[in-house]
Amino acid sequence: MNRHIALGADIGGSHISCAAIDLLTGKILKETLTGREVNNQAQASVIIAIWADAVSEVMSRVPRDEVKGIGFAMPGPFDYVKGISYIKGVSKYENLYGVNITEAISNCLNVPQDFLIRFMNDASAFAVGEAWAGSAAKFDRSLSITLGTGFGSAFISNRIPIVDGPEVPKLGCIYHIPYEDGIADDYFSTRWFMRRYKSITGKELSGVKELSELASGDKIVRDLFLEFGDKCALFLAPWLKKFRAEILVIGGNISHAYKLFGNVFEERLKKENCICEVALSELKEDAALMGSAYLLDDDFWKSVQHALPFM
Repeated sequence: MNRHIALGADIGGSHISCAAIDLLTGKILKETLTGREVNNQAQASVIIAIWADAVSEVMSRVPRDEVKGIGFAMPGPFDYVKGISYIKGVSKYENLYGVNITEAISNCLNVPQDFLIRFMNDASAFAVGEAWAGSAAKFDRSLSITLGTGFGSAFISNRIPIVDGPEVPKLGCIYHIPYEDGIADDYFSTRWFMRRYKSITGKELSGVKELSELASGDKIVRDLFLEFGDKCALFLAPWLKKFRAEILVIGGNISHAYKLFGNVFEERLKKENCICEVALSELKEDAALMGSAYLLDDDFWKSVQHALPFM
């Protein structure tokens, strides 16, 4: 039988989201969307059991004999070829260090040997999802970024992440590039907003959502977003031009406040002679699910395997 259903799983810092995707239509089967909260400090066996439980629920909602396998969008450090976690020093999922996730999940699900389990970096999965079925679907070359607790990114050409070569930074991402007194991840993320707001006002806030809600009545907040937009565009413009990106796709929690910095962001790109289109993520939280499920597409899998060791 032609197995045309793939499961996609997005592993977040404190949750798992999972759904079934029809590889023929490129559509999420919405009735299968499932999520679980996860204690990222729990023992490995507990974390794996919760992940497996979410996957099992999704599988129970589709014909089992039509399921080809599952793709995971995983944060790094991770061996995306062998399926082994090397996360440490970041206060999440450290108990998974050295664990073969492929074997652990297979054992929990009790799936046959031909049930495929594949992995990809979470930022790359987001970008692939947008290139397959989202805002970048009509373009060959795209850069997708996620603005949130971190600064995720992936350069995509014909749906394939580009992880090396003269057109992209080392590792094919930009979070680690030196910027001002640190790296880009320190500035184009929630941490910058919280640190900057506190340095000006002495007040602490819970996140960018709370900050954005103050914008209408607080010029300090409005100016913060304008500063962020201008600096972010200045940082991105050289890489967008070097890669010859046709579109920049923006996702992540900070993108929900785009109206507060979008105009200055796009104006700065134009001033830097960067003419690519800019779009907010069309798929939002579903993008990584789509991208991870796309690992089960045979042609894509053949093309992306060479990139996995470098993610």
